Amino acid sequence: MNAAVIRYRTKPEAADENQRLIENVFGELALKTPPGLTYTAVRLADGVTFVHVVDGEGVPDLTAFQEFQRTLPDRLEVAPAREEATVVGTYSAEVLV
Repeated sequence: MNAAVIRYRTKPEAADENQRLIENVFGELALKTPPGLTYTAVRLADGVTFVHVVDGEGVPDLTAFQEFQRTLPDRLEVAPAREEATVVGTYSAEVLV
C-alpha cells in the first residue's frame, strides 16, 4: 500500500487556525466517508509542526480541504515536504474526530 506523508511548519500565530481548518476536513470526512481512505493529521509537541498521512483517494475533493489549501500559503513558515511511503500496518481501536 502506498501513502503520502506531508510535513510542514506554520507561523506560530497561525497554528490554531491551521488546526481548526484540519478539524473541518475531518468533519466533512465523517459525513462523506470516502471508501478506502485512511487519513491522519497530527500537530507535534512544538505546536507549529503538522504531519499528515494519507492513503487513498478523496481528500482533495472535499470543500473543507479546498478551503484549507486556499489559505495555506499565508499560514506557512516552512513549505510542505511530501514523501511517498509504504504502509507497513495500520491499527485503530476507535475512530478519532
